[in-house]
Order: sequence, then C-alpha cells, then structure tokens
Amino acid sequence: MAAGREPHGSLYDTIVVGAGIQGSFAAYHLAKRGQETLLLEQFPLPHSRGSSHGQSRIIRRAYPQEHYALMMAESYQLWERLEAEAGTRLYRQTGMLVLGADTDPEFQRYCQSLERHGVPGERLTPEALCGRFPGIRPHGGEAAVSDGTAGILHADRALRAVQDAFRRCGGALRDGHKVTDIKPGVVVTVTTSGGVYRAKSLVITAGPWTNQLLAPLGLQLPLQTLRINICYWPEKVPGAYGLSAHFPCFLALRTSQAQHHIFGLPSSEYPGLVKICYHWGSPADPEERDRAPEASADVQILRDFVSKYLPGLVPEPAVVEHCMYTNTPDEDFILDRHPTFSNIVIGAGFSGHGFKLAPVVGRLLSQLSAGEEPSYTMEPFRLRRFSALPPAAL
Repeated sequence: MAAGREPHGSLYDTIVVGAGIQGSFAAYHLAKRGQETLLLEQFPLPHSRGSSHGQSRIIRRAYPQEHYALMMAESYQLWERLEAEAGTRLYRQTGMLVLGADTDPEFQRYCQSLERHGVPGERLTPEALCGRFPGIRPHGGEAAVSDGTAGILHADRALRAVQDAFRRCGGALRDGHKVTDIKPGVVVTVTTSGGVYRAKSLVITAGPWTNQLLAPLGLQLPLQTLRINICYWPEKVPGAYGLSAHFPCFLALRTSQAQHHIFGLPSSEYPGLVKICYHWGSPADPEERDRAPEASADVQILRDFVSKYLPGLVPEPAVVEHCMYTNTPDEDFILDRHPTFSNIVIGAGFSGHGFKLAPVVGRLLSQLSAGEEPSYTMEPFRLRRFSALPPAAL
C-alpha cells in the first residue's frame, strides 16, 4: 500500500521497518522534516499480530521514573497536535487512580513525581477513596493518588491517524512486505517479500520480531516476548463503571497476590464490559500469537482482584483478547544506534507501557537517525546498560 509522493529515484533517506505506533511516529517525524521515508510492515494493515492494535490505552503523567515523567509533558502536546492535524478525537480525559500502600516506596515515588511536576490531583485515604468511588473497595487498605490529566487514548484511531499524517507528508508505506534480508553499509539494502529497497539510514521498530532482524547484523538484545491476556469484565449494574459515571482509569501496584501491576479502564470499548489486565503474561513466540489459549495464572490473579476490589463486577471475564509485550530486563526502552553500524537505529523493548510515549519516542528515533543530538538524555535507553549483550546466532 502506498500513498503520497514517491521518492526521487530508488534511494530513500530512511527506511523504517515496523509500522506499529513507534515506527509510524518515527516515520512521521522523518517525513515531516522533509526526509524521503519508506515505512515497511510485514502484515497487511490493519492487523492484530503485534503490540499496537486494540481500541484503548491509558495515557498518564503519573510515572515514578523521572525520565518518563519529563517526556510525558511533551507527549501530551504532540498527541494534541496530531489530533488537530487529523481532525479527530484521539484522547478522552478520565483521570486515573494509583492504588498502593502509603508505606510502599513505589507509591511514594508516584506521589512525589506528580507533586514535583505540578500534575493536578489529590491524595485519598482508603476511607475517602471508598466515599468518592464506591465501585472500588481497597481490600488491602490501599490509599490512592489521582492523576487528573490521565485518560484513554483511542489506540486504533491513533495508529491510523499518524500513518495518514505520514503519507500526507509525502511518506510511502508498504504493508505485506516482510523483511528477509538487511545488508548494512553506507547505503543499507533491505530485501522484502515485495521488493528491494535502499536507504542512507535504517530504523528498526519491529517489536517481537526485533531479534530476528538483528541476529544477521551480529546483535542479540535481551528481549522477552510475552503474550498478554486482555480481559473484559461484566458490570453487575450497567454503566456503574462507565464513562458516564465518571469512573477513572486505575493502576493497582504490586500486592502479595499480584507481583506485577494490574490496570483498568472504564467501560467504553464493549458496552457493559470493563477492561482490566495484569501487566505480565506468558513467554511466547510471536509467530504463535494466535494459538489456542491455555489456562493462565494471570487470569486467576485478576479474578481474585476483581472479586476483592471491584464488587460491582462479575469476577469472570466475558471477553479475552491478546496482545504482545516485548520486555527488557529493566522495562526501560531501547533507543540507540547499532554498535557497529551507526546508520542503523533500534527502537525496542517498550515493555507494555510505550504507546502513550510514542510521539516523543518517534521524535528521538528520528533524531538518532539524522545524526542529531537527541532532545532528552538517552542514558536510560542505551544498549551499553546491558553489560554483556548475548552474541547473535550468526
């Protein structure tokens, strides 16, 4: 699929491999600055094989890590700019509650970050939380802190919007083009199932398929692919947890039963069903993402959470969908140049929390590709933080 102005001759300035939300924003920023850019996607669009599909994601300023908290301020601005360009609504403000014990250091970091960055919100005692949001029962005596800027990103709509904006800037998009070979050099040659393309630089944002592309280039990253269950839980009283009832998004921090976060969004995608997920899953081969589901411990953890914390929901999911996470060991992103081939840039390991940050990530990848100084410190995202990268299977 292609639209917009075709590049002059056969040589592009940049090729971006992977048209998920990160690659699409990288391509958009490159095209916006006048770069002849080709965006390649192995599957026909739209598809549900990776990490960027689905109708909703949480957007929030609340982050315990300072580098993400700083980036989110600009991310909101760039989402608003894309909304204006697309002429469609991509974000709905709902607010978000972070639930945790007052003594939990992570909960304290959330509170301190929101206060330090002047994000509108408030602290709620367990009693105040029950009074304000009767649909939530803080079973473990958790307090809450609210992020008044948080809300829902309309994910499918957002992905289409940035790809359409990329094409309006003159970019070319080819879907159904699986990359079969990359030859590095001053000019990078990319062979796909649909053709051969050349560019001065290459950006790889291939999600769970990243290491398959990097292995022939002598690099293997410490990435783990997880299949996540996306669960939707029925309301006992229709609308009680919906947007019209002003029910917020929420993030419940780790408990003795749940070693990873649990997050939820108000009923909106499916009438009467509330999206609640466990921020972890089972190791998976991305090629087997659509295999028949197996009994999963994370769904049982969610059943227990729903029955204890959300009394207005039926503690059995009515719909279970799937998504892929590509995690790094520290759950920070990888945004860096290949250590041998400086004109190959890698964006990977978004660890299930990267969608909201994609406008800024795309800009950083475009800056790395253009040889510019990135607009944020890149230390949290450098490859060198992994002291001994495993060798590629050459």
